[in-house]
Amino acid sequence: MIGGIGERSGQLERQISRPNSASEEEERRIKEVYAGRSVKIKRGFYSFFSPGSLFIYQERERRMLDLLTEYGCTSLEQKRILEVGCGSGVWIRELIKWGAQPENLVGIDLLPERITRARALCPTSVAFEIGNAARLRFPSASFDVILQATVFSSILDPEVRTNVAQEMLRTLKPGGSILWYDFFVKRRQNLDVVGIGKKEILRLFPKCQVVLQRVTLAPPIARLLAPRSWLLCSFLAEMRLLDTHYVGLIRPPG
Repeated sequence: MIGGIGERSGQLERQISRPNSASEEEERRIKEVYAGRSVKIKRGFYSFFSPGSLFIYQERERRMLDLLTEYGCTSLEQKRILEVGCGSGVWIRELIKWGAQPENLVGIDLLPERITRARALCPTSVAFEIGNAARLRFPSASFDVILQATVFSSILDPEVRTNVAQEMLRTLKPGGSILWYDFFVKRRQNLDVVGIGKKEILRLFPKCQVVLQRVTLAPPIARLLAPRSWLLCSFLAEMRLLDTHYVGLIRPPG
């Protein structure tokens, strides 16, 4: 999802500039796609009670924390953090579990129903807004950390992806970090998403330090094997050959 704007909703939404035609069309398409995905959510397709989903979540958490530790970020307590495309706030709640303070967190998303859900599930001091990450209203250098998880793969238009990346860099503080989680494989069976490979990430964030690690055993395999053999899933995940996503850290030069 392209992230959004709107807790103090009416007033903030009036401040957002009118989108160009490409951005407007892409925004409309993404809203339609994610409205369709709500059926899978209601059926518990991504539930923590699904062994395959649980395996994916736990591996992803471990790898993200390992990456943060390796590059010197061992505390989120004083960090002001933005998540673009926050959905129902799953990652926001993860960040709080990792030590981030709710009052320092902002989540944005295109879909009002997802923001409503996020507000119901997260602490009231977390700020949630409705809007488009290609046109963030925040001043430059506002956040220590900006997180995106499967946002860029949902954007088919390269120009809109570029705009979102530029806005993330603009609102990132000097010395700040972008946390990345997204898939890099091509999904021919799903034309609503696109794999974001290393070459595209380097295009989106030129001159930045980009650290990427393969992660996430292919979800169809994890969902098939995890109920039968957690050990086999762990073995395959450690091999990295069947991984589908990158977990990454991106830092601007200087």
